[in-house]
Amino acid sequence: MNKEFMKLAILEAQKAAEEGEVPVGAVIVKNGEVIAAAHNRREQLKNALSHAEIEAINIACQKLNSWRLDDCELYVTLEPCPMCTGAIINARIKTVVFGAYDSKMGCMDSVINLCDYPFNHKVEIYGGIMEDDCLKVLQGFFKKLR
Repeated sequence: MNKEFMKLAILEAQKAAEEGEVPVGAVIVKNGEVIAAAHNRREQLKNALSHAEIEAINIACQKLNSWRLDDCELYVTLEPCPMCTGAIINARIKTVVFGAYDSKMGCMDSVINLCDYPFNHKVEIYGGIMEDDCLKVLQGFFKKLR
């Protein structure tokens, strides 16, 4: 676990906020090297699937020319939702490091932990990493909207 990678995810979240997107950023790392960085683009692409994690997974799969991301770590500023958690399991991502907990949609601890179910892949999860920094970006975005 490396806080520098979470800082990069926070930078991605800030990009999302600047674009009018809910500020969630994600970075995928393999062997200590960033192979994908992305942020939410649902509004821009008019696509419910364009969460930061899904965008990053797509980039990583293209870069590695494989759907298997089993030696990869995902750093994301907000606890993944059910869709993203499913994608993480299906992509066989080894480790997820997330910042803020999501009491409404979080599926790695808050609402449910989908990774506790007997799927064919187990994900290592570390939550609450740099949580205050991640929350600041989210709270600042929603404060501006009000």
